Amino acid sequence: MAGILAWFWNERFWLPHNVTWADLKSTEEATFPQVEDLYLAFPLAFCVFMIRMVFERFIAKPCALGLKVQANGPQKAQPNAILEKVFTAITKHPDEKRLEGLSKQLDWDVRSIQRWFRQRRNQEKPSILRKFCESLWRFTFYLYIFTYGSRLLKKSPWLWNTRHCWIGYPYQPLMPEIHYYYIVELSYYWSLMFSQFIDIKRKDFSIMFTHHIVTVFLLTFSYTINFTRIGCLTLCLHDAVDIVLEAAKMANYCKYQRLCDFLFLMFAVVFIITRLGLYPLWILNTTIFELPEILGGFPALMVFVILLLVLQVLHCFWSYLLVKAAYKAVLKGKARDDRSDVESSSDEEPPTPHSKNSHSSATTNGTSGANGTNGYLTGGNSAEEH
Repeated sequence: MAGILAWFWNERFWLPHNVTWADLKSTEEATFPQVEDLYLAFPLAFCVFMIRMVFERFIAKPCALGLKVQANGPQKAQPNAILEKVFTAITKHPDEKRLEGLSKQLDWDVRSIQRWFRQRRNQEKPSILRKFCESLWRFTFYLYIFTYGSRLLKKSPWLWNTRHCWIGYPYQPLMPEIHYYYIVELSYYWSLMFSQFIDIKRKDFSIMFTHHIVTVFLLTFSYTINFTRIGCLTLCLHDAVDIVLEAAKMANYCKYQRLCDFLFLMFAVVFIITRLGLYPLWILNTTIFELPEILGGFPALMVFVILLLVLQVLHCFWSYLLVKAAYKAVLKGKARDDRSDVESSSDEEPPTPHSKNSHSSATTNGTSGANGTNGYLTGGNSAEEH
């Protein structure tokens, strides 16, 4: 294992010319980042997850109930062993031929069977209450970490002149505040890497998973080789958008339509400015142009550039969806979160007998469907997020 680690962390690959790992060893006079520091992120990620569970249970849920957030989930489908077996073992979306066969077998009309499958799919959707609790947790974390990061950076010369990210490298001592900032952010993203499998599942799951992997790699590599100054800028820039996003989603769940629309507009403006403006002008510019000019080129620089460009590609993709949905929102006068869950809710329908012989009736509750984006509010017919 020691040989593998030595091969992987080859200083000729990861460090600029004439810089060695010995230059990054902590001394009595100054402390520098050490790769061993990152091991602390794993137990802390578990702690972050447990804090989240306690927060959602004892803080977010009472807040949601106090704000009259809908606590009940979709109406449950009438128990039926045959339809349940088809749903769980064969298909959740039966075609016309199968619907006709089930209709003859159960003596139900096709419309009633379609309604049953729609209700059964909706049963697996998370409640608005659960969505609100998740958003309040993320809002709280992002607000805290952004406030901490912005207070840290406003005293730093590299906020106003990105060339200071590289001047004096590698002899840039690690401040305790930056160490804490990095470890907390890395712990949070490690917790997301695992909790996303049990969180509310979105249609853009694979895209968000890619985003989390890229972020963890960037945090790990930049900390190890003491590129923490540019790392802090990148983190703070991204966290600013997420605060407004989660606030808009909570307003949506509380049915505060005007506040939701205002926050959506603010979110769109902040997103475009930070992700398509400041990110390329600050982060990409200093990494691609200023860094080689000051430190010279080295192989690992390509790794950082590729990872940062992957983030920019995701930014452009999400911006396209955001602008597209904002245009729809302006036309229709409302905004909603278009990053829907796995299954869209059904439109409310009038009661219809379950069978051709006027069996017991049932109704469905829900809202219109949605397409997937990066959790960002987009235009649509309904103010409710799905």
